[in-house]
Amino acid sequence: MKDGVNGVALGVFVFFFLAVTALGFLAARWRRADNEHTLDEWGLGGRSFGTWITWFLLGGDLYTAYTFVAVPAAVYAAGAAGFFAVPYTILVYPLIFTFLPRLWSVSHRHGYVTTSDFVRGRFGSKSLSLAVAVTGILATMPYIALQLVGIQAVLDVMGVGGGENSNWFVKDLPLLIAFAVLAAYTYSSGLRAPALIAFVKDTLIYIVIAVAIIYIPIKLGGFDEIFKAAGDKYTAAGAGGLVPPEAGQWTYATLALGSALALFMYPHSITATLSSRSRDVIRRNTTILPLYSLMLGLLALLGFMAIAAGVKVTNGQLAIPQLFENMFPDWFAGVAFAAIGIGALVPAAIMSIAAANLFTRNIYKDFIKPDATPKQETQVSKLVSLLVKVGALVFVLTMDKTVAINFQLLGGIWILQTFPALVGGLFTRWFHRWALLAGWAVGMVYGTFAAYGVASPTQKHFGGSSKEIPGIGEIGYIGLTAFVLNVAVSVVLTFVLKALKAPEGVDETSPQDYTADAGDPGVQVELPPATAGSAH
Repeated sequence: MKDGVNGVALGVFVFFFLAVTALGFLAARWRRADNEHTLDEWGLGGRSFGTWITWFLLGGDLYTAYTFVAVPAAVYAAGAAGFFAVPYTILVYPLIFTFLPRLWSVSHRHGYVTTSDFVRGRFGSKSLSLAVAVTGILATMPYIALQLVGIQAVLDVMGVGGGENSNWFVKDLPLLIAFAVLAAYTYSSGLRAPALIAFVKDTLIYIVIAVAIIYIPIKLGGFDEIFKAAGDKYTAAGAGGLVPPEAGQWTYATLALGSALALFMYPHSITATLSSRSRDVIRRNTTILPLYSLMLGLLALLGFMAIAAGVKVTNGQLAIPQLFENMFPDWFAGVAFAAIGIGALVPAAIMSIAAANLFTRNIYKDFIKPDATPKQETQVSKLVSLLVKVGALVFVLTMDKTVAINFQLLGGIWILQTFPALVGGLFTRWFHRWALLAGWAVGMVYGTFAAYGVASPTQKHFGGSSKEIPGIGEIGYIGLTAFVLNVAVSVVLTFVLKALKAPEGVDETSPQDYTADAGDPGVQVELPPATAGSAH
């Protein structure tokens, strides 16, 4: 690591940071509606985004600073097992092609802003809706924290904030400034801010990866040398070389499958989806989003390059930023750091908006103030988006960074338990609402306690997301095991409750709602009369 502050890299980083900050505030004027005091406008960008804006927004949403830092860091530490993120992003797109257009259609028809809105409308159950909302908020919080961890990793490598011996305020001041700017433009511009900034973020990331995948191997003597160095390291460490041992194959496969099922259960993924203007926009995006998987595969190779370049770090999350500083000229290292930093701002903004919308629509309005006006909903959502980011910031500043990562893994286990209610509800009304609630509870309890019992070299609890699968004896992803238990309980109890003729709740949707498009006769967002004039 270079001594002192890398002034050139910091200058380039600050330039791009100021540029996207200006874009964030200017976004408030972009496509401004007559009445901007609605969640449709602030939280969903007016449901007006076309194919390319949605593509950049979803890409900025799903491929985060954490992805940029953690995926190659996993390869750096564990070898090819870190590539699990590549097959799971390949699996996810055919999956979402089947259900996201249906979710968009029914949400557009009924004015749903969150997944919990849909669950409440489909099953007539505020309790089930609350469970989905609380799960979404809990799973999102550590995810936001990890975006701030990504920014902090870049700042550490650039030498900003003083050394470990600096007082906490000086050390964390740059992160506090970045947080304040993020909070301000999110509050002001809503979803329009990350939608605009995503163009800059994704362009920078593609440029950095394209340069890195050509430039760094040339400097290191080619891919043969890179793979040889990596293989030698893993062999020396007893990991069996580049390919993970047979004992790890169940873990790899179940983690990839479980992650694919969970990815679009996250509230921020759905927020970006519902912001699009038509059903066809969603269908087109599921066909072009795999381009990001190509990028992810190339990105993962940076982990091998860091080994070949002799990068030595005590915190694996610093491996890739350190690789960039060591291998690139200072000015281009600044571009790479800006790509990671902006890659944190975009998803952090969307995640905070998504969590705030869940609280406002499915906790505040459903249980605290049922007669809240659209303007009051928007104001509450803005304030909660600030509180969510403050919570994430406190998490980052007060806890070990590895704890943040492990809690994000726990969030993945949790969010997967909403799959039966959401995706199941999109295709059938057969499941009983109480059975789904019981299945969710079983999955949450099992997943949490199983993860609590996993230790790592640095942690006694929540040290990972894999454990022995009951009845099989192989090590697998805890989230997928919990999901199977969830579905089993939901199915069995549905039979029981139907036999007992337990009340099933009112379904406010109809079959045609799930295939309706924006231009179809009679299809419009159902808003309260006070906001009808602002519907697009």
